[in-house]
Amino acid sequence: MLKVVGFWVCFTVFWAVSGQMPHPKASPPATVVQTVGFTQIKVVYSRPSANGRPIFGGLVPYGRIWRVGANESTKFTIDQDVKLAGHDLKKGTYVLYAFPEEKEWEIVVHANLTHWGDGRDNYNSDEDVFRCTVTPQVVSDYQETFEISFDNLTHDSAFMVWRWAHTKIEIPIEVATLKQMLTVIESNLSGKPTAQSYYEAARYFQEQQVQLERALVYVNRALEMGGDTYYYHRVKSLILADLGDFREAVSSAKTSLQLADIQGKDEFVRMNLANIEKWKTKW
Repeated sequence: MLKVVGFWVCFTVFWAVSGQMPHPKASPPATVVQTVGFTQIKVVYSRPSANGRPIFGGLVPYGRIWRVGANESTKFTIDQDVKLAGHDLKKGTYVLYAFPEEKEWEIVVHANLTHWGDGRDNYNSDEDVFRCTVTPQVVSDYQETFEISFDNLTHDSAFMVWRWAHTKIEIPIEVATLKQMLTVIESNLSGKPTAQSYYEAARYFQEQQVQLERALVYVNRALEMGGDTYYYHRVKSLILADLGDFREAVSSAKTSLQLADIQGKDEFVRMNLANIEKWKTKW
């Protein structure tokens, strides 16, 4: 009870001193953080709701700058260099603006972080880092509250997705994970690598469909050092299949299946069975 009373005392004092009544915001703030490869992306924005209003071409007029949300300007932060919509973008924090139109939108990456909202008369296009054009999609699902999210995630890329009402915008982002991962692999394998180190390097190459011959060497080294393991043999089977050696791929998959069955790893049993049936028709 004392805690509740204390809260209301502080609340009342704040109200009296500031002269403003604290209240929930109609467009509450939100933060979305997404890791893509080794790169962290953060967007801080506010989320207005439609509340029965027409949105693009109505509440958000065509041809006029939009803050990509409500209240303060929308901030976009990356901790490493990326490509956004094909444009090089250095690590740092930027403001996102947009100029919506019915057929095409201009997306703006802006350097001046000091403007509130869209900046209006203070906005200066000379401070744009770059602009790019995207085509809005009309989707059947209705999004009541404006949302920024990330989708189609891989080690090397993602789409930043804006959705409101029946409109969807997708902005591609690319990161240099492969280059970074090659450095990590070289560093880890140049010291005293473990069987797991070799396995993880082999699995990464297989997942990315690069340097498959090297991946096969690494997974064999993992098996030599670490012994028979169902997931080592599983990755070896996938590498062999990618290299077109389906007979040996089936052999490795059978070994993985047997080891997985002993340990009760039903998912790996099913995956290996499916691949064996598929690969048996290819030699």
